[in-house]
Amino acid sequence: MEFKEKQSIYIQIADYICEQILLGQWPPGERIPSVRDLASSLEVNPNTVVRSFEYLQGHDIISSQRGIGYSAAENAFELIKADRKERFLETELPEFFKNIYLLDIKLEDLQTRYDKFVATEYSSTT
Repeated sequence: MEFKEKQSIYIQIADYICEQILLGQWPPGERIPSVRDLASSLEVNPNTVVRSFEYLQGHDIISSQRGIGYSAAENAFELIKADRKERFLETELPEFFKNIYLLDIKLEDLQTRYDKFVATEYSSTT
């Protein structure tokens, strides 16, 4: 995972975990990788992963069971999707609209590229 400088690493890890849940890699109720396993695979300090897990627990996206570990909450998919949708609509979409207006990009062109992107990037996850 390549980290961005403008955002805390623990938030980026939390976003990564959320993405895995949205992609169905870590389904609700099933165990997600341990702190050590995730820290090792992402090459970060385990304390950073603990902070990510605490953040996600605080948002009811994951839960911990003694002796079992962490798992995605039953409604994690809906919570993540609602949060990300709101963030996108409030922060990224206005900039996107400005750019397509300034560059005179047609909606038909966007639809064609979107369809191609989905077919290429997510065909194996559906």
